Amino acid sequence: MESNMGVMPIVLELNAGSFVVHAALFWDEKDVILVDTGIPGHGKLIKETLNRESNLFDRLTKIIITHHDNDHIGSLPELLAESNNRIEVLAHPLAKPYIMGELPLMKGGHMARPAKVDYTVQDGEVLPYCGGIQVVYTPGHMPDHISLYHLPSKTLISGDALTAQEGVLMPPSAQFTIDMDQALQSVAKLAELDIETVIAYHGGVCKDQIRERLAVIAEGAGRT
Repeated sequence: MESNMGVMPIVLELNAGSFVVHAALFWDEKDVILVDTGIPGHGKLIKETLNRESNLFDRLTKIIITHHDNDHIGSLPELLAESNNRIEVLAHPLAKPYIMGELPLMKGGHMARPAKVDYTVQDGEVLPYCGGIQVVYTPGHMPDHISLYHLPSKTLISGDALTAQEGVLMPPSAQFTIDMDQALQSVAKLAELDIETVIAYHGGVCKDQIRERLAVIAEGAGRT
């Protein structure tokens, strides 16, 4: 079964201005999977954007959350409501109580609007969707952070474990990373994978010198 991948830029509007994030998509004849959901209030925008691409929202079967920061889980309850709760939600076990509104968010301290988590994923698990998606536990930016490695395309969805600037792979943001030493250890773990493309939530797609940049970042050079 042929699988496809794509990137959906989402312009998030805040009082202080707007910024763009890059949500990853996987799809095949059976599943459509969205990774992360932006800040609250953008559910309808995401739905409309997905439906411009072959009615992908109407076919959306799963949402995978990389970690519980508000700009990754914010519109999840809205997307579930728009789908009449038919979409399955996957996340790391450490993310689950934050997503479900049982614990206040680690950043900001407020309670997220509750959403369900149907399935918790483990490090090294290969999800049997869209040709195979390997879960890579990458703590540091946040304790519950996961990245996703799409086996057929050798593409890494890095969440916030990495960033990008104009097509160049960059370290995680020091300003928003809870434990930078642990985050760099996670980058070293990612460097062991055969990666050809990286989709960074903040920064977009990188294809050049991936192996070299991962090695430099893992050594702690060029921290942001």
